[in-house]
Amino acid sequence: MCGIVGIVSNRSVNQAIYDALIVLQHRGQDSAGIMTEDNGILCQYKDNGLVQDVFQEGHMMRLRGNMGIGHVRYPTAGSSKSDEAQPFYVNSPYGICLGHNGNLTNTVELQAMLKQQDKRHLNTGSDTEALLNVFAHELQVQNIPRLTPNSVFDAVERVHNRCEGGYAVVAMIMGEGIVAFRDPHGIRPIVLGRRESDGIVEHMVASESVALDALGFELERDILPGEAVFIEKDGTLHSKQCGPQEGYTPCVFEFVYFARPDSILDSISVYKSRLRMGEQLAKKILKERPDHDIDVVIPIPDSSRTSALSVAHSLGVKYREGFIKNRYIGRTFIMPGQEMRKRSVRRKLNAIDLEFRDKVVLLVDDSIVRGTTSQQIIEMAREAGARKVYFASASPPVRFPNVYGIDMPASSELVACNRTEQEVADLIGADWLIYQDIDDLIRAVQYDNGDIREFDTSCFSGEYVTGDVTPDYLRRIEVGRSDEAKQADRNRLADQAELKDKADSSARIF
Repeated sequence: MCGIVGIVSNRSVNQAIYDALIVLQHRGQDSAGIMTEDNGILCQYKDNGLVQDVFQEGHMMRLRGNMGIGHVRYPTAGSSKSDEAQPFYVNSPYGICLGHNGNLTNTVELQAMLKQQDKRHLNTGSDTEALLNVFAHELQVQNIPRLTPNSVFDAVERVHNRCEGGYAVVAMIMGEGIVAFRDPHGIRPIVLGRRESDGIVEHMVASESVALDALGFELERDILPGEAVFIEKDGTLHSKQCGPQEGYTPCVFEFVYFARPDSILDSISVYKSRLRMGEQLAKKILKERPDHDIDVVIPIPDSSRTSALSVAHSLGVKYREGFIKNRYIGRTFIMPGQEMRKRSVRRKLNAIDLEFRDKVVLLVDDSIVRGTTSQQIIEMAREAGARKVYFASASPPVRFPNVYGIDMPASSELVACNRTEQEVADLIGADWLIYQDIDDLIRAVQYDNGDIREFDTSCFSGEYVTGDVTPDYLRRIEVGRSDEAKQADRNRLADQAELKDKADSSARIF
C-alpha cells in the first residue's frame, strides 16, 4: 500500500506536498519521494525512510516550482530497495514522473512487451516503472505536434487496455500538467480537491481526503473507476471517462485497516464504517453468547479503537485503553519479515496491568492476518493478570492472498488459511475467538453510499474482481513474496552493499 499526492498551484508546492505526505505516512513507511517542475527543470529527491527523515532543509530548498507530485511507499514485495523509491521518471516523451498505489497483476507480461516490442529500457522490477513506460510509450506513439488533454486521455485509455490489476496513479508531465487516473474497477482510492483564494483556483489529488483537509482543500469528489483528470499547468481542469467502467469495487480493507478514520473514500466515512463494524460484531457476540461474562473491552491501538468503542457500547460493558502504544515504531503488519514483526510488537505496545488484572477481557482488533501480533498481545494480556482473554476481529478471516497492492501474498503465512476458527484460537492462545461475518462487513461499509453495492473482498472471499487471477499466478507470487523470499532478497542486497564497500575501500587505497 502506498500514498500519492499531486498539486498544481500558483505558488511553491514543496511544503504542501511534504505536509500531505506526512498526513499519508500511515500508507507507507519504507520510502518517500517528491518531484517538482520549475520552469522546465525537474527537481527531485527520494530515499528510503520516513518523510521527516528523508527530506531535510537543503532538499526542500531545491524542490522548486508550482507543480509537483509526491509518494510514500511500503514494499508489497517486502524488502526495502532505494532504487524502487517513487516517483519514477523517464525523459521521453516530454519528461514524465509517475507514482502509483496498488499492484499490477500482469507485470511480467508487460515488462517483456515493453522490452521486446516497445524497445523501452527497464531498470528495476517495479510494476510502477512498467506502468510509467506504458504510459510514456502510448503518448509517444501518437506523434503529435503538441500535447492536448485528449492526447493524454487517449494514452490513459490504452494504459487501461494493457495494464491489469488495481492502481491509482498520479503523473506529472513536464511543462504541461498533472494527470491522475484510477483502474476500471476502482480498487485503489484517489480523491480530487479544490482550493480557491483571491480568485485563484488550485487543484490537488491524493490517496485520501485527509490530505486535502490538512492543506485546506475542499473535497470535490472521488476520481471514478476508469476516469482520468488532467490539470494543466495554468490550473485548467479536464476529466474524461477513459474506457468503460468495469465495476465500482473499492478495496474493503481500506476501510478495515489502511485508511485513516478521518478520511472519506468513495463518499463513505471510514470512521462511521468502523463504528458500524463494531455494531455488527456486537450483534454476533450477543447472538453466540447472550450470557457472556465480558468485564471490559480493550482495543488494539490504533485502527481498532473505533470498532472497539462501538462493541463496548452495544454490549453495555466498560471500554478501556489497556495498551499504550509507542508511536515511533512502524505498523507491524507492513514490516518486511516475520522476525522484524515479532520484535516490533513488544516494543510497540505496553500493557496497563490495572485494566487486565482478574478480568475477563475482550480484545478487539481490526483484523488477524499472520497472527503474530495477536498471539503476542494475548500473551501480554495474560501476563498483565487477565483471567480470560477473548479476541474479536472486526473483519472476517483473512484466508487468501491480496494481489492488488496489500502485502498478503503467501497463503501459507495467513493464520486462518485452511484452519477453523477454533484452530486459529488455539494457535493465538485465545479462550474464545470471534470473527465478523463478511456480509455484515459489507453492510457496515456500504451504508453511506447506495451507488456502491460491491467491494473487493478477495483476501476474505478468494474472489478477485479483475477476473485475471489464476492459480498459477497465485503460486508464482507465493514463491516470490513469501517471508523466505524476502529474507533471501535482503541477504542479496546486503551482500551487494558489502561488495560495494570493499570495492570503494580498494579504490581509495590505490
